[in-house]
Amino acid sequence: MIHELLLALSGYPGTIFTWNKRNGLQVSQDLPFLHPSETSVLNRLCKMGTDYVRFTEFIEQHTGHVHQQEHYSSQPSQTGLHGIYLRAFCTGLNSMLQPYRQALLDLEKEFLGDPHLSISHVNYMLEQFQLLFPSVMVVVETIKSQKIHGCQILETVYKHSCGGLPPVRMALEKILAVCHGVMYKQLAAWMLHGLLLDQSEEFFVKQGPSAGGATAAQEEEEEDLGIGGLSGKQLRELQDLRLIEEENMLAPSLQQFSLRVEMLPSYIPVRVAEKILFVGESVQMFENHNQSPSRAGSILKHQEDMFAAELHRLKQQPLFSLVDFENLVDGIRSTVAEHLWTLMVEESDLLGQLKIIKDFYLLGRGELYQVFIDLAQHMLKTPPSAVTEHDVNVAFQQAAHKVLLDDDNLLPLLHLTVDYQGKESKEASGNREGTTPPQETSPREAPPTGWAALGLAYKVQWPLHILFTPAVLEKYNVVFRYLLSVRRVQSELQHCWALQMQRKHLKSNQTDAVKWRLRNHMAFLVDNLQYYLQVDVLESQFSQLLQQINATRDFESIRLAHDHFLSNLLAQSFILLKPVFHCLNEILELCHSFCSLVSQNLGPLDERGAAQLDILVKGFSRQSFLLFKILSSVRNHQINSDLAQLLLRLDYNKYYTQAGGTLGRFEQAS
Repeated sequence: MIHELLLALSGYPGTIFTWNKRNGLQVSQDLPFLHPSETSVLNRLCKMGTDYVRFTEFIEQHTGHVHQQEHYSSQPSQTGLHGIYLRAFCTGLNSMLQPYRQALLDLEKEFLGDPHLSISHVNYMLEQFQLLFPSVMVVVETIKSQKIHGCQILETVYKHSCGGLPPVRMALEKILAVCHGVMYKQLAAWMLHGLLLDQSEEFFVKQGPSAGGATAAQEEEEEDLGIGGLSGKQLRELQDLRLIEEENMLAPSLQQFSLRVEMLPSYIPVRVAEKILFVGESVQMFENHNQSPSRAGSILKHQEDMFAAELHRLKQQPLFSLVDFENLVDGIRSTVAEHLWTLMVEESDLLGQLKIIKDFYLLGRGELYQVFIDLAQHMLKTPPSAVTEHDVNVAFQQAAHKVLLDDDNLLPLLHLTVDYQGKESKEASGNREGTTPPQETSPREAPPTGWAALGLAYKVQWPLHILFTPAVLEKYNVVFRYLLSVRRVQSELQHCWALQMQRKHLKSNQTDAVKWRLRNHMAFLVDNLQYYLQVDVLESQFSQLLQQINATRDFESIRLAHDHFLSNLLAQSFILLKPVFHCLNEILELCHSFCSLVSQNLGPLDERGAAQLDILVKGFSRQSFLLFKILSSVRNHQINSDLAQLLLRLDYNKYYTQAGGTLGRFEQAS
């Protein structure tokens, strides 16, 4: 009977010890030669044998390593379980069972040497497994029932190993070490060679953007702040000064790879995972694009062998050490980041590229755009057509030649785009331009003017494309269109001033006084807005960006500084602050309408023109009052220093305040 017991504990039941699908191994009922107490001891041993059989079934099912007799397999196929981490877990589980198998062999030798040994001796020799097997079975059942997959297995084993039972903890730590071997191999391929070896989606790095992107928050209802009356709800919204939630506020790196956070074990912090992601992305980018002989060489400075040896050393450690692990990741990241900094700043002239971005996207070359506005005004004031883009680029080239900008290497990289069909449904109207993602409501709606559809495309050279991604350039385009609209209005108002000077010797009437007073107030507001944007925002932020780039030798710091620079541009120019942005755009539209009225009526205004002028005066007064109210309320609450700075520009001598917060009114002398 002892030999049959040992066979049953090895997974081979017989007549005395039978296998039941539901209860596992059990002593056969009503055996006359067994005392009830002996039956109880044997059934206790049978529970351990049942766990062993189920362990071996699990291993056989997922690896095929253990040769288990098929007709004792009782578990249905777990179709949802697969992957290399599961196989590693099974390998560790199999090695954990080896001492148990050896104990059975030792018992058999002892019984062959001394047939008088009792069942209690078997119980005593296998006592250590009475505690171990049920605890490990909990882990196996958890994996099976919850279909735990990939790196989540690491988390499950780790949590169950944090107990107070030394045998259980040691056994699970050994299993965890085997599973870590898979992770280290994936890490070596990813961090040293840029290869994502993950067919079953088990690693915590994945290809494609992260799933937690911007979604529902984007569909915020637009408030109609027409120039008619101002409702209480609208005023509350203006005073609330909510920031518009914008998709991807900080520029993504490449959006080719991202973290699969649900796969990240809790004992590896997200900050470390982000470094791993950055290193792999950088190495992968470099390997894929490293075709020029002058750039031959490794981004890791030929230290792959050293880093691989360090990873192998960590793999051999019985216990995972976060300190050692993070130190190695930091070492690899520092090497990669410094190499990328050298590649970007020294070899690819990042500062020169930023100067180009500033000159063309941020209107740093003001004389170029002044000439361009004059040349393109007639072709962009109407809805665009299929040939508008070509005509605009010809005008842009002509403007460049007129201001002696004849850089043959630079101009071919720049191209003005006109989305004449509204294919991407970019924000056509000025009051919503750049504030929200493209809407699908009217994809065929054509923009009202060419200016609304104008954009600037720039061919970014490798490897600067990882900094100036399409998403980043689109944000620069939002700022570009906004700055250009302000510059255009300023130019039109200056043209109106020239007309006024031509007619100053002629007799003027009351309407003329209203007209030129309105132009003066409009020019005052627009000039101060332009000065604020160019000096207080662009120049200030750009100089800070250059200082941060020169103060570091780490590419990641450069990317963060650039992201911060771009987000500050969008915020401080009020593109993200809906009430202010809306109000400023209404003011710019009123200025456009005024300039059109003046250009079409060079002489004294007729009755219809005077009525239009009166509407413009009232509209400008209302919008300037709104703007003043917004700026004042924020200054009083000290919420936004940018708004306070703009108010300082507009109200430096308290004229705005003394006028009751309105501009454009003309009070007749009593």
